[in-house]
Amino acid sequence: MTDYGYIVDSHCHLNYKGLREDEAGVVNRARAAGVGCMLAINTKLSEYDEVRVIAEKYDDVYGTVGIHPHEAENEPDVAVAELIKRAAHAKIVGIGETGLDYFYDNAPRDMQQVNFRAHITAARETGMPVIVHTRDADDDCIDMLVQEMSKGVFSGVIHCFTASQRLADACLEMGLYISISGIATFKSARELQETVKTLPMDRLLVETDSPFLAPVPHRGKTCEPAFVMDTAEFVAKLKGVSFPELRETTTRNFFTLFDKINPPAPREHSA
Repeated sequence: MTDYGYIVDSHCHLNYKGLREDEAGVVNRARAAGVGCMLAINTKLSEYDEVRVIAEKYDDVYGTVGIHPHEAENEPDVAVAELIKRAAHAKIVGIGETGLDYFYDNAPRDMQQVNFRAHITAARETGMPVIVHTRDADDDCIDMLVQEMSKGVFSGVIHCFTASQRLADACLEMGLYISISGIATFKSARELQETVKTLPMDRLLVETDSPFLAPVPHRGKTCEPAFVMDTAEFVAKLKGVSFPELRETTTRNFFTLFDKINPPAPREHSA
């Protein structure tokens, strides 16, 4: 079994303000911290080229193609064919992020749902995983995932998971993965922490969602991929496993899910 010797930040926004101004520094600090791979997430087709260029620039950075639910009204009628075309690029390895956000309701819910279904179709047709954002939309998210799974199996991850145990259980039943962000380290996140304890290790990922949601002890700072180490250490304690076990398992899970990636070579490390 491969001993990777590094961890993966499975969800970050390297083209966003707060990171893009020091892009090389952000990547180098992540590497120095022990992050061996970063997934830069696309949230607007109008910014796809920004994500693609960053992914092309660094061997250990990959990208996705997608429209965030907040942008469903600004970039409506997304064509499945357009997503598939852009996903063909060698460094683009996932579809999304997409999903449902009923907390902010920045786009009409029906438009969010159309957007979500288009991305799932693209994920199914490309064989790539779909990256799902869901907030205050458990019922509709479960219903839509079940409906779409009945049309044909697809893979995916619920990113920055903060939802109910019910949603977690439903997603796990469908074979999806769950990714934990720095929110799990917050004192106010007791319910989420209890849910994390129930998640099977073989379906677990970690992420930063940087530049947002800096984990303890970096609260108040701009989050960056290097901070995924702090989240991973916290999650390892919640799960009652060693940090090396958490690191290796989440890294293996990431490459199992995002199987278009040829994993970077193992690094020298100390346990």
